[in-house]
Amino acid sequence: MLRIAVGGAIDKPKVAEVIKKIGCERVEVKIMSDIDAAMAIKNDKADYYFGACATGGGGALAMAMALIGATKCATVSMPGKPPKEQDVIKALKDGKVAFGFTNDHIEKAVPMIMNTILNEKGE
Repeated sequence: MLRIAVGGAIDKPKVAEVIKKIGCERVEVKIMSDIDAAMAIKNDKADYYFGACATGGGGALAMAMALIGATKCATVSMPGKPPKEQDVIKALKDGKVAFGFTNDHIEKAVPMIMNTILNEKGE
């Protein structure tokens, strides 16, 4: 079972809902504060971090970058720059575990990230 921590600045319930809809019984999703979600990744209590904010990187990933390092984080969308599947695939192959995106891209970014993770994990 994949353990996913939802942090970020806004729309945490919506992010969690989309993750659950895609992952069903294959995922455990917890909505947390940014610091708790990042600490869950750092302490191996969660496998992935998802966060949304208005810019895709600031409030979505700031705490994750501070606690687990920028090399483990990927901004997959920004205002005016929707997520691209090839970027998500590359991020996962590069070992990224924390993903930030803009709140207006939740319906596109979360499925893209989740499906890539599930395909990679063979779930």
